[in-house]
Amino acid sequence: MERKMWRSKSAPPPSSTPVIECKVAEVEKKNLPEVKVNGRSNVKYLEGAMKISQTSPDIPAEVQIALREKISKQPTKIQRQTTEPTSSSRHNSFRRHLPRQMNVSSVNFSMDKVPLRQSSTLSIGRIKPELYKQKSVDSEDEAKGHVEICGKLSFSLLYDYEEQALVVRILKALDLPAKDFTGTSDPYVKIYLLPERKKKFQTRVHRKTLNPTFDETFRFPVAYDELCNRKLHFSVYDFDRFTSHDMIGEVVVDNLFELSDLSREAVVWKDIHAATTESIDLGEIMYSLCYLPTAGRMTLTVIKCRNLKAMDITGSSDPYVKVYLVCNGRRLKKRKTTTKKSTLNPVYNEAIIFDIPPENVEQVSLSIMVMDYDRVGHNEVIGVCRAGPDAVGLGRDHWNEMLAYPRKPITHWHALGEGTP
Repeated sequence: MERKMWRSKSAPPPSSTPVIECKVAEVEKKNLPEVKVNGRSNVKYLEGAMKISQTSPDIPAEVQIALREKISKQPTKIQRQTTEPTSSSRHNSFRRHLPRQMNVSSVNFSMDKVPLRQSSTLSIGRIKPELYKQKSVDSEDEAKGHVEICGKLSFSLLYDYEEQALVVRILKALDLPAKDFTGTSDPYVKIYLLPERKKKFQTRVHRKTLNPTFDETFRFPVAYDELCNRKLHFSVYDFDRFTSHDMIGEVVVDNLFELSDLSREAVVWKDIHAATTESIDLGEIMYSLCYLPTAGRMTLTVIKCRNLKAMDITGSSDPYVKVYLVCNGRRLKKRKTTTKKSTLNPVYNEAIIFDIPPENVEQVSLSIMVMDYDRVGHNEVIGVCRAGPDAVGLGRDHWNEMLAYPRKPITHWHALGEGTP
C-alpha cells in the first residue's frame, strides 16, 4: 500500500497542461510566423512555408499574408538587359551603318557636376554659334590663296547721261615690277568693258618707268541700266619690241557702283594682281613643225584650236591664224589661214611654208597669232605664241625638237597668251 502511494507521489499528477501547451503552440505559430534563431529571422522557414503554400491549401490565410509582406520588403537586384532584341534583317543592315553600338550596362548615369570648360567630347550636341556666322569677304579671299600684288592702278569713273557712255580715265600706276634687264619697264594699259571684247582701248606706252602717269580718257557707249551687268577689266603690259608683250597684271572691277552712283567722278585706287594662267586663259593652238635641211624649207601646219576666248557678244568668234617669220626683230614674211565662222574650236589642217637656209635657221623665229575677223572694225588678237631659239618654255623646246629630228613633223599643243600683232 505504501509502495503504491510512493509511486503515485513520484509520478506527475494528471492534469490538462500538455493539451494547453499544444494549443498555445498552435496559436503562437499562427500569430508568429517568424522563427528567430540567435535573434535573426529564419528565412529558410519562410521559404519552406512558401513552397508548401503552392501545394497545400491548409495553411491559414493570415500566414500567407504575412509571408507575402515579408518577401515584398526584401531588396531585389535588377539586372540590365545587355543582349540586343531580335529584329528583322532590314534593321540589322541599318545597324551596320551606325558608327558604334552602346552598351547600356556600362553607362554611368550619375549626375556629377561637370565644369564649364571640359574636353571636346562633352560639347557634343551643343549649339556652336561660330558655325553659323557669315563669312566675310576677307575670309573668302584668304581661302582662295595668296594673291601676288604687283603695284597699284589709279583711275576714275563717271557716267555721261547725255551721251549714254561710261567715261573711264586712267590716271597713273605705282610700284610696277621691272621686266627689262635695265631694271625698268615700258608699261601700257588695255581696257575692256566685259563681256564685250570688241570695244577695246589702249594707252600710250611709257618708256623706262615703273611709275607711269597716263592721264588718258576713254568712253564706252553703254546704257545706264546695263552697267550692273558689266565688268571693267584693266590689263597692264610691258611693251617689248622684239617678242610678245609681257602681261604685268590685271585689275577687275566687278561692281561699277562700288563707290558711287557714277553721277560724279569718283577716283579709285586698286591693287594690280599678278597675271596667272587661270586669269589669262585664251585657249590653245595645235601645230606641227618640220624642217628639211637639204631644201632649206620649213613647214608649219596649223591643225586646230580649242577653247578660244569669245570676242563677240554672241559668245563666239571668227578665228583665223596669222604667222610671221621674224629675224632680229624684223618681220620678214607673213602667212595666214582661212577664217572659220562662229566657232571657238576651229579645225584648219593648213600648211604654211617658209624658205629658211640652214645657216640662218638659228637667227629666225615664228610669231603665231590667232585673230578674230571683224567685218566692220579692226581684227582683234585673241592670243599669241612664239616658236624659235629666243622663245620661252615649250616654244623653244618645240623648235629644238624640230631641228633634232629633221624631215619629221613634230606636233604640240601651245597655250595662247595676250599680246599685240
